[in-house]
Amino acid sequence: MRTLVVVVGVVLMLLGVVWALQGVGTLGGSFMSNNPTWLWIGAITALVGLALLVFGVRLPGRAKETKPA
Repeated sequence: MRTLVVVVGVVLMLLGVVWALQGVGTLGGSFMSNNPTWLWIGAITALVGLALLVFGVRLPGRAKETKPA
């Protein structure tokens, strides 16, 4: 579960950054280029991804079972 949350968080962060850069016009060649709406959508998506990433990293891991000696 922890790994899944971290991976989804990273993917959302990357998508959000790409969308924001397209909205600003740094990345061209799309209908999203130079459209400020995509800057905001990308920024919000990146923040949600960052929150998921932080949440996933802070989740407690599984306790490893130790064999009795």
